[in-house]
Amino acid sequence: MTDTKKRNYNAINRQAQAAETKIRILTAAKQLFRSAGFECVTIDQLAKTAAVSSPTIYALFQSKRGVLRALMDEALPSKHHQALVEQFTKEPSPQKRLRLSAKIARQLYEAEQAAHMNIFREAGVLAPEFKQLEQEREDRRYERQKEGVQQLEQEQLLLKGLSLKQARDLLWAFTGRDLYRMLVIEQGWTPEAYEKWLGQLLIDSLLNPTPSPTP
Repeated sequence: MTDTKKRNYNAINRQAQAAETKIRILTAAKQLFRSAGFECVTIDQLAKTAAVSSPTIYALFQSKRGVLRALMDEALPSKHHQALVEQFTKEPSPQKRLRLSAKIARQLYEAEQAAHMNIFREAGVLAPEFKQLEQEREDRRYERQKEGVQQLEQEQLLLKGLSLKQARDLLWAFTGRDLYRMLVIEQGWTPEAYEKWLGQLLIDSLLNPTPSPTP
């Protein structure tokens, strides 16, 4: 085997080991944070449970807060989320763009539910850091939605009398986690029904009505 092939092999092997280590740490963190609470878990305890060294955790996540952020981000893989966002930006139909917004919301919260992130919220075991990180995520979500709403305004498609700020606020609120939780988790709606309802709600709340075709 040539030196180049050896280096490539070793690099691939190290990447695989790092990925496996990350999974082991996050699995242990989810278990410990849920049972003991974020504030009560130390890096040393996490390292022991994950069978790694404390410096390894710092090298991969920088801090305990970094571990928590990774847990929150792993629910919906970034590549999958980005693909949906790109589909949204390329879609010419405003109605379909808003339905895609509903789809993005549904898939994000459905993934979080599957990853049991809702248990952390309900138990309140991660109070300060979890709330801070969620606020950061909500701020980013609000900012990311800005371009889509601006596009609707530039196309003169926003509902008459609705300001850009109001439209942004409505889109952010309607696609928030609380509506998914109340309807799907608490009231038993299917995710499909939630997505369909939300898509129509966004269209009715943000867009000028489409003129009926002339008979």
